[in-house]
Amino acid sequence: MWSVGSIRITPLIQHSNTPVRLWWPAVQINIVGAGPAGLLFALLIKRRFPGWRVHVFEQNPPNATYGFGVVFSLNALAFLERDVPDFHAQLISRLESWPIQRIVHRDERVDIDGNGFSAIGRLELNEFLQALCTAAGVEIEYRRAIASATELNDCDLLVGADGANSTLRRSLETEFEPQISWLTNRFAWYGTRQIFECLSLTFRANTDGFFVAHHYRHSSSMSTFVVECDEATWRRSGLERMSDENSRAYCETVFAPDLAGHPLITNKSVWRQFPLLACRRWSVNHLILIGDALRTVHFSIGSGTRLAFEDAIALDRAFAEAGKDVPRALAIFERERRPVVEKILSAANASSYWYERLAQKMQLRPTELAYDYMTRSGRMTDERLRELSPKFMKCVEIERSRK
Repeated sequence: MWSVGSIRITPLIQHSNTPVRLWWPAVQINIVGAGPAGLLFALLIKRRFPGWRVHVFEQNPPNATYGFGVVFSLNALAFLERDVPDFHAQLISRLESWPIQRIVHRDERVDIDGNGFSAIGRLELNEFLQALCTAAGVEIEYRRAIASATELNDCDLLVGADGANSTLRRSLETEFEPQISWLTNRFAWYGTRQIFECLSLTFRANTDGFFVAHHYRHSSSMSTFVVECDEATWRRSGLERMSDENSRAYCETVFAPDLAGHPLITNKSVWRQFPLLACRRWSVNHLILIGDALRTVHFSIGSGTRLAFEDAIALDRAFAEAGKDVPRALAIFERERRPVVEKILSAANASSYWYERLAQKMQLRPTELAYDYMTRSGRMTDERLRELSPKFMKCVEIERSRK
């Protein structure tokens, strides 16, 4: 076991079904972005091929991150346990977990059993991955902004893991052909020291309009608290003209019953619209995009970090099959990943459009709203809900019998 800073690290074990081919000439891999996608790929590929040179470039300092927590469904964590069990075993002890999701509407709580989630602070996750990478021999260069792909072209593989605002993607935009549409709702990402029992969606209304908070604890002392509202509410309330401090205070008033006197905490908590991004092409020559640089998924389904991890795992596996044949590896990666990603994107987009009709949805009674939410993707049937969430579906059926 190694100690890197204050984090104790157990080396990840090389599995017998992923042999290290030390006789291959060294390959140079440059990765832009030290977030979950870039760091996990760096770790896995360095573990697989210790002789390869892996260099990560990050524009921010090592202790900087924006936002507060990331959340995984329990089903989403199953892929980590299956594909990288040693990494999963070290990560799981760092997570906050709970077996239900809660909908709060008109001050009524509706619990959805069988819909469990886990969460971790963004900074804690990054520090954990940084420590693992450093112990494995990955070079990470912080405070190094990369303006275009040409700066790092002297390598065998260039990985763009630099997020939704990817400079690598923008520098080759005509080749990647990104398609971007913007949702109309506005949201701001806050934190709070109010600790919540589970992942919750809390719906509130005032004279200005309609709001929903996505909130969950991501550590024993901190919670993430994302406030969302429709465009009409955002304008009518004056949030579009308020300072950051005033908009924070306004949101504290809206969600005062839920915050129980705890203030909201800001960290670049500006009001934004969510971009739905998808690239027609995934790679250009030896440059491949992964994570949010390649496509975005709405935060309402908690799959952004999951997809980033899955991209990293799939790209590493592609190189296990192709070796140093970069074009072949990139072709394998896209062949395996594209159908999976497109399926998840479809569900994520359906979820995001559900929130775009917030004013309409809030006319429903609490249990009706919760059921409508759970079936928002169009793929969740009553039969499946009865199997996954029998207590919740019993409440739904009682509600239906009263009509």
